[in-house]
Amino acid sequence: MIIRKAFKYRLYPNVQQEKKLAVQFGHTRFVYNHFLVERQNYYNAHKNDPDKKGLTYVDTNKMLTALKRTKECEWLKEADSQALQEALRNLDKAYQKFFAKQAKYPKFKNKTADQSVHYPQRFLVSVSNVYAPKVGEIKAVIHRTMEGTPKNLTISKTKSGKYYASIQCEVEIPDPQPKNGEVGIDLGLKHFAVLSDGEVINNPRHLKKSEKKLARLQRQLSRKVKGSNGRKKARVRLASQHEKVANQRMDFLHKTTRSLVNTYGMIGIENLNVAGMLRNHKLAKAISDVGWGEFGRQLIYKGQWYGSWVEKVNRFYPSSKECNVCGYINRGLQLSCREWDCPDCGTHHDRDGNASINIENKARAGMARSNAGREGARPVANRSRRSSMKPEAQIL
Repeated sequence: MIIRKAFKYRLYPNVQQEKKLAVQFGHTRFVYNHFLVERQNYYNAHKNDPDKKGLTYVDTNKMLTALKRTKECEWLKEADSQALQEALRNLDKAYQKFFAKQAKYPKFKNKTADQSVHYPQRFLVSVSNVYAPKVGEIKAVIHRTMEGTPKNLTISKTKSGKYYASIQCEVEIPDPQPKNGEVGIDLGLKHFAVLSDGEVINNPRHLKKSEKKLARLQRQLSRKVKGSNGRKKARVRLASQHEKVANQRMDFLHKTTRSLVNTYGMIGIENLNVAGMLRNHKLAKAISDVGWGEFGRQLIYKGQWYGSWVEKVNRFYPSSKECNVCGYINRGLQLSCREWDCPDCGTHHDRDGNASINIENKARAGMARSNAGREGARPVANRSRRSSMKPEAQIL
């Protein structure tokens, strides 16, 4: 199986290379923002004409060529031509995602935010350097061996002033083999996840643990004079702490998802509407900190890589209210009630444990329907309680 895998390395450019990278960042940012305005103006001018459609990547690429020939924008030639074209491709992808209702309307890029430039060709990676067009060989820490065939390079700069190179490679890996083990996962805030086999994964609460330090750094920044060197240093200290929290969260999610796909052949998770849940301002910070959306994304692609069937359960399924033994639905169950007794069969339930078992059963049924009609597929019996015998998951 051929997959796309990224390898990220830390860069240490010298002063001259930092200036050259600043040129690449600034020019690609200008092109992105300029043609975002052009597409907006074109739409406003022709929105009542049914024969006129919006500008495409091809249209903006032709306009870019003409723009570089003008006296006012001759300086665009300082940047790599393909990097500027990639900025137009990124803008076109942002519009496509917006029209597909997968993202919000494209925003203008800001020079104070994270910066990046994309190279589709003409880059090289050696033992201790990364070569980028119009920049040269940049010192890099190659802390892990790069695999496969390099396809593109992205150089980024964080708000704290750190530089990174991300090389996307085409890697051939062995076809994943089916494995035993099934599990349902109930995600939450008190505990990050409760598994149907009884395991509980605690919520690390990275942001909450750093809130006092972040508040102190934010106060220090607000007291500095705007434009002063002290303010710049305070801004970097604050940005570094935010990056630390983000890195801690990402490290936790990567380790957790990899452990799950290595252990279980079938994983059931809820298809949560995270964007809708973030509208609850009382829980928005805690939901953002826990990273449910990124957890689901990683689980899906790692399941495809390493042979785990990841089945999403409908978000409207009452997993917490349904008894996993008799199927009774306790419609009066409140969110504050963490344990309850089934009025029908008398079984005592832990709210999250019961939900995880129901999610596993629902996911198994969905997997069986997906496998129906395929060669080698067989129906899998439902189980109400945890047992040590788990039928083999079908990974096709």
